[in-house]
Amino acid sequence: MDLERHDFEIDDLVELIKSNDNRLVALQVPEGLKMQALELMDRLENESSAQIILAADPCYGACDLVHGKMKMMGVELVAHMGHSQMNIDSGMPTHFIPVTYDSEPELEPVIEWLLKHRESAKKKLRRPSNEKLTEQEKQEIFLDVVGREIALEDYKLGLVGSIQHLHLLEEYKQKLENLGFNVVIPEGGARLSFPGQVLGCNYSGDSSEIGHYLFLGSGDFHPIGLVLHTGKPLAMLDPYTGEASEMSVESIERILRQRFGLIVSVSDSQKFGILIGEKPGQMRRSLAIRVKKMLEKHGKKGYLLALEHVGPDLIDFYPVDAFVNTACPRIAIDDSVRYSKPLITPFELEVALGEKKWEHGYQFDEIP
Repeated sequence: MDLERHDFEIDDLVELIKSNDNRLVALQVPEGLKMQALELMDRLENESSAQIILAADPCYGACDLVHGKMKMMGVELVAHMGHSQMNIDSGMPTHFIPVTYDSEPELEPVIEWLLKHRESAKKKLRRPSNEKLTEQEKQEIFLDVVGREIALEDYKLGLVGSIQHLHLLEEYKQKLENLGFNVVIPEGGARLSFPGQVLGCNYSGDSSEIGHYLFLGSGDFHPIGLVLHTGKPLAMLDPYTGEASEMSVESIERILRQRFGLIVSVSDSQKFGILIGEKPGQMRRSLAIRVKKMLEKHGKKGYLLALEHVGPDLIDFYPVDAFVNTACPRIAIDDSVRYSKPLITPFELEVALGEKKWEHGYQFDEIP
């Protein structure tokens, strides 16, 4: 990774440490920055009077905050890099540094995808609704993520990005409008700090006036969640490489067929482990209790299991038929093949129990 093109706001952090007279500071960085963490620690220690501890456990988002253990260790400040602050309190003084990347990729490579997706959105405005469907047709709607019925009021282009590239959005909005696109930078709920921001667990900025999306960022993590949540076409422009692509419909439908299979497989299950995340931004205790009561309503048994980290070696041995995940929503989607027993979301359990219908399409599990 090119550290020279990333702004870690080190000078501001050093001044904060000095002004607070902090003696012990924890540095928390996402997985993609772990290789650079020691270099960052050297600079912070050289330029301030503090000792720096790396919070070396996995960190996948701003919901994944260090709390009690660091407090017991005597840490006075947590410097959390690569994410923005959420509407949660870890109980520790925490300074968030978004870490922006200096790059302005050309739009030309992505225009073909945007034109194609705009036409697709226009067709949905004219599509008549289906009133009577067979069970097979209902299941086909569930599996067809970008073909399912969506109440569109317009076909605007939604411009979004990961935290490192949000500073580009206003400039690229103007460029795209000059090319004839009607562009909106969506604003989401309290979990999102900036307009146009998307998280792996929250896509609350979506609206019926947006017909398709352009994502500025790298990797498939955010695009997969956005398409699963919205059912709308998405093009991607990578500021690191300048390459353009679209979120493959085949990739999304492969995921949905996997989810479909898991829902069918748990229909006759009797015992469920209900996972509760212990991390401050993932703790959905009330949801887990509602899931337990819903299982009881259908004559099934649910066991509440609280964990800070979720992994196959930590849960697969329990004598249950399946697991329902209320911790990080992406665990069930991204990691389900690692588990020997079905791992499903609360929505998928509702479908399996008949509480939700196939024809309403897939509903992505979000943390509001």
